[in-house]
Amino acid sequence: MANMFPLSSDGQDPANLRDINEPLIDHSEGQLFLNEAFKIIIEEVLCKGTDVKQKVCEWKGPEDLALLLDLELRAEGEPQQRLLQRVKDVAKYSIKTSHPRFFNQLFAGVDYHALAGRFLSEALNTNLFTYEVAPVFVLMETEVLRSLRQLVGWTEGDGIFCPGGSTSNMFAMNLARYRLFPEVKSQGLWAVPRLTIFTSAESHYSVKKGAAFLGIGTDNVIVVKVDEGGRINPEDLDEKIKLTKSQGAIPLLVSCTSGTTVRGAFDPLDRIADVCEKHNVWMHVDAAWGGSVLFSEQHRHLMQGVARANSVAWNPHKMLMTGLQCSALLLQDTTNLLKKCHSANATYLFQLDKFYDVNLDVGDKTVQCGRKVDCLKLWLMWKAVGSIGLAERVDKAFNLVRYLVEQMKKREGFHLLWEPEFLNVCFWFIPPSMRGKEGNADYQDRLANVAPVIKERMIKQGTIMVGYQPLGDKVNFFRMIVLSTLVSKEDMDFSLDEIERLGNDL
Repeated sequence: MANMFPLSSDGQDPANLRDINEPLIDHSEGQLFLNEAFKIIIEEVLCKGTDVKQKVCEWKGPEDLALLLDLELRAEGEPQQRLLQRVKDVAKYSIKTSHPRFFNQLFAGVDYHALAGRFLSEALNTNLFTYEVAPVFVLMETEVLRSLRQLVGWTEGDGIFCPGGSTSNMFAMNLARYRLFPEVKSQGLWAVPRLTIFTSAESHYSVKKGAAFLGIGTDNVIVVKVDEGGRINPEDLDEKIKLTKSQGAIPLLVSCTSGTTVRGAFDPLDRIADVCEKHNVWMHVDAAWGGSVLFSEQHRHLMQGVARANSVAWNPHKMLMTGLQCSALLLQDTTNLLKKCHSANATYLFQLDKFYDVNLDVGDKTVQCGRKVDCLKLWLMWKAVGSIGLAERVDKAFNLVRYLVEQMKKREGFHLLWEPEFLNVCFWFIPPSMRGKEGNADYQDRLANVAPVIKERMIKQGTIMVGYQPLGDKVNFFRMIVLSTLVSKEDMDFSLDEIERLGNDL
């Protein structure tokens, strides 16, 4: 048989061009590069990126940006100084999400203790699936999940950190299905009847994505009516569950929301729990955005009844600023449902004859194999400021929203769509040329164009970032998210001034 690895005429392996004792990487040079790169990160991202005198973004269109970054990957490596310039360019042209005037998304700001945890977990570069390769983090994740469950109101339970709230929501659907029809794991969709999921029109799109991915089907996601505040109507939920039962379908799961994406609404969990218990339906709470109110004595009432749920999705990377990503799925279940549902029992990882307690090998609770350490940043931050400090952050954000709304009401041209229940402030800016002309035939079309034009201007000038969207019959409006501990009342005032400046000529 031909030699798969032929030698050259002088007997040497041509693939072995270096002495095998010669390292491919100069570690001293690599460490020097890392040190210099860190200096750039601290200066460009953590100093300039949090300074109100600096821009939120240095906007470039895709063609110009690609040219500036020189994205092409080549056969030969580049010298260190050029690489350091690459680091600086990436920092310069990226959006500064830690900037006090970044109000665009449900994440913002920076916590330096959490950031240290992120750096440390990246440097350690382990996989959180077995105790033998991640002993510290298996124990740490267990404790963090236990503490989160206590805030929900559970003394026992289970959980896992997931790669985002969408995955947490999908896991909850999968667990609910497995609980009713465990044979689905081996037999597939042939083993189950038509299943239905219930959620509001204002819930996160991951509910429909999860139904599609799991083979339940988006047509079987039943949309429940909401009240004037965007909260699920429990009476309509009850009627729709009865209707699907009469049609021969099996009600599988109700996905409630604590902190809807656009309005920030909190569904009435106690009343929904009554309906779920009546029909024996799994109750899942998507608290990815709003879950952190549980730290606050002042505001935890928004999630009254959460302890009656079967599962809760909670993203500390949002309101608590642990950094992306940090998403927990919490379960009241004590029957090891997570592992039963998701395990594949790979014997090269999860041997049953190990010298330690194999229950510490948590990797088979998830559909992932590779899993990043997401608990360290939250643990280190929580250790630093305590539950009291985290509660203060929640309360400060609510106070800033209250101040913003008060100032908005004093200014002509700002029109609140709803009194905010949470940290989502939704409003129209009415330019002077449109005030008093609400009855005009083209008023709604003109109003729909205001937010996109102002948004384009604010991004290109780099002064502020605020999101916008339509909702139902409401044309484009701004949604300003206030959560970062770096934000001040001055930033609230500046934001209103800037929107006026950018939109007064429209």
